[in-house]
Amino acid sequence: MPPAPKQKQEYTLEQVQAHNSEDDLWIIIDGRVYDMSKFAQFHPGGATVLYDVAGQDATEQFYGLHRQSVLVKYGPKYEIGTVKGQTPKVEFPAPGDISKVPYAEAGGFQGLPSPYYNESHHEFRKAVRIFCENELTKDAVTLDDSGEYPTDETWEKMGRFGLLASRIGPGPHLNAFCKMGGTLPGGIKPEEFDYFHEMIAHEEVSKIAVPGYVDGLGSGMVIGLPPVLYFGKPPLRDRVVAEVLSGKKKICLAITEAGAGSDVAAITTTAKLSPDGKHYIVNGTKKWITNGGFCDYFSTAVRTGKGHSGITMLLIERQEGLETDPIKTSYSPSAGTAYITFENVKVPVENVLGKEGQGFQVIMFNFNHERWCIVASVTRAMRLVVEECFKWSHQRKVFNKMLIEQPVIRQKMASMISEVESVHAWLESITHQMNQMDYKEAALKLAGPIALLKLRCTRVAHNISDDSCQIFGGRAITKTGMGRVVEGFHRTYKFAAILGGSEEIMADLGVRQAMRAFPMNSKL
Repeated sequence: MPPAPKQKQEYTLEQVQAHNSEDDLWIIIDGRVYDMSKFAQFHPGGATVLYDVAGQDATEQFYGLHRQSVLVKYGPKYEIGTVKGQTPKVEFPAPGDISKVPYAEAGGFQGLPSPYYNESHHEFRKAVRIFCENELTKDAVTLDDSGEYPTDETWEKMGRFGLLASRIGPGPHLNAFCKMGGTLPGGIKPEEFDYFHEMIAHEEVSKIAVPGYVDGLGSGMVIGLPPVLYFGKPPLRDRVVAEVLSGKKKICLAITEAGAGSDVAAITTTAKLSPDGKHYIVNGTKKWITNGGFCDYFSTAVRTGKGHSGITMLLIERQEGLETDPIKTSYSPSAGTAYITFENVKVPVENVLGKEGQGFQVIMFNFNHERWCIVASVTRAMRLVVEECFKWSHQRKVFNKMLIEQPVIRQKMASMISEVESVHAWLESITHQMNQMDYKEAALKLAGPIALLKLRCTRVAHNISDDSCQIFGGRAITKTGMGRVVEGFHRTYKFAAILGGSEEIMADLGVRQAMRAFPMNSKL
């Protein structure tokens, strides 16, 4: 909520109306009086816009052109008082608040009964949301626009708060993290933490709604650390996991190459044993590596032999011979998307993750989790787009009516809401199943369902992008202002349809997994 002005005074409507000239210009926004006299000539939309409402109530005009964040940021500087007899009607959410806009949040957090969430999930969400709003959101747009990476200070803040540890999911690492002095958001104990807590962590980071910068906040870590956590030798594992979860070091996953995307078996980066047998010498390249531009560690797929059995996973530390170059994509360089070159890079044999020749199993082990994380993040982003559209359609007037009064807009809203709700319901169901299985069982039994869920999610994202762009019109293709969130989603939603396995691969995998369980004695 915007802070009160230094000297709060009440004015009558007549007093405000008297200040209606270019040199003496007051306006009213939601019962508050603002002196725009000195600001008018600097108004980005031109001074005429303000002259037209001089001395008047400009609430409708303001909210037809500006996001509430503009008033939060600049309002206190120009607010001089309130209008006598008027009570502000527009709500300014407090940090951590749950949105009251229908379908803007999962039903379980808007007061509907849910079998999935307990009080710890509510406390956890509130704590993570407050942290994101206070520590991550404020400069996100600026840093995203300038293409800057999240700072080391930001990473260490996320580490101390326990956000990095929370995004890796439940497991022994949480106990180790807490024994080192770390704490989990909302005072959650490691033994309480489940996949719904992790899902909430991904959702709240995604809610920042600045796609490139958001991916720069640890998307590479979410997929790069598990191979070390589950397959690293204890001395290596313990050291690297502690460094990464504290935010002191950063890690990413380096599998994809220019000629090997979904076809992991086609990788060509080689690792050959040195004559003394103590090191691998790595040569080759990797492409489209999220966070690669600023990471210290790379969980890397290399070829040590032929075929599937010739793939090995190595943890490679940034060093001489390892170069990263930025790749320009449709979102911000803040994500650190990189092209990596390995030239005679020496890697100790102790850095093998799993066993030599079993890298394919290591890669597949975490693919379910990666795809589930993508769904959690994208579904939250879609909910935010639904909220933006619902708000905008109540603010925007067309043909002398609110946009929401147009039947065609209500049809689009109905389609968006029903599709997001169905994907989220499936996500909650699978997350519940993950809580009932150990990691290996889930990797086996949920590979097909998660693949099909990811397919459905990214297909829905396509429809959400299309409908929301039509609702916002020209603002949906404008990077700033009212349509910023919709524009960012429209520009980047296809990432999820490709990363972690393309839609086509997901469709085939899902059906092939079902075929394995098909009872061959079942006939029509």
